[in-house]
Amino acid sequence: MRFAPPNPLRIADRATGLNSVSVRSYNERLVLSLLLQNKSTTRLEIGERTGLSAQTVSVLVRSLEHEGLVALGAALKGRVGPPTVPIELNPEGAYSVGLSVGARQTDVVLIDFVGAVRFHKTFANPAITPGSNHTQFLETIRKAVALLPEKERLRLAGVGMALPHSASDGQDEEAYFIALQQEIEEQLGIAVFVQNDVTAAASGESMFGVGKSLTDYMFFYLGAKLHGRLILNHQIHNGNSPVSFDVGIAALERELARDGRSVDALWDRSGTWPDRDEIIQMWEARLVDEMLRSLAGVSQFVEFESVVLSSYAPYSVCEDICLNLEAACPSIKAIASNLKPSPKAVGAASLPFSSRFMVK
Repeated sequence: MRFAPPNPLRIADRATGLNSVSVRSYNERLVLSLLLQNKSTTRLEIGERTGLSAQTVSVLVRSLEHEGLVALGAALKGRVGPPTVPIELNPEGAYSVGLSVGARQTDVVLIDFVGAVRFHKTFANPAITPGSNHTQFLETIRKAVALLPEKERLRLAGVGMALPHSASDGQDEEAYFIALQQEIEEQLGIAVFVQNDVTAAASGESMFGVGKSLTDYMFFYLGAKLHGRLILNHQIHNGNSPVSFDVGIAALERELARDGRSVDALWDRSGTWPDRDEIIQMWEARLVDEMLRSLAGVSQFVEFESVVLSSYAPYSVCEDICLNLEAACPSIKAIASNLKPSPKAVGAASLPFSSRFMVK
């Protein structure tokens, strides 16, 4: 499998540009890295952060603007000297498809260059049969790409696949996903980039979500189970760890089922959950306790002030969990992610962007 690098984020913060015609491609990626890390920037800021000369920066920006990858924003007035014109990514400059295989369902999204979701579909996971024709995957990706005007399909950066990893994963499952990657590349002619699903979600959060403005934080993903990743200096650590905690949505499902309650809504991406009653409140309390134990363990070695909680669960549920976490640990700022409807699929779609447009 072609694995996307687990830590493609913010490398431009430490990189140094080279004023040489022979490395223009590298320098263009350097500029795009800064724009993928920031909503907008200026020529002066690019020069300060990369060491490139003002003339080189201007040449690079004009080239990227001509290619349709960047656009000029509205002039910022009210400052000394001529108005400053910010440089921004052109939303239509590139597109990417993200495919996330969850515990029960698969999500497919099409996003533009700034992370806006242009297409989303959820379907039940097909049975794992190595060597089979993965028709539903392929047809869904075709539908997503078909939404783009024909000329803009040339701007498709690739397909990102966010795949689960657990101790129970076997050779059949690995062979199944290898066959899927090969079919996408051979039948659709689109490059595929693969990463662990939770690491992909963390990547998407840092590129498009609330983590964009944070340097060091603890990232939690709430799915069937609870997973964690440590982000330091914008880098994802413990990137492919199979460690998880059985206090996630699957645990809540078992408790509601024992009480004779309907559980279908827990796996729905529409954002509608059962009323927040005693069972859900007790589940949230156990979830917060597990997060606190994780934070206590990590804080023995590193200091951080922020926690990001990502999930396809309703934003209101995540917000309640974050408020409870802050109440239990006042020194922590807990933030609910705004990436919807499928953070893992959006994170998967970020992989082709980081691989093709960011400095390695």
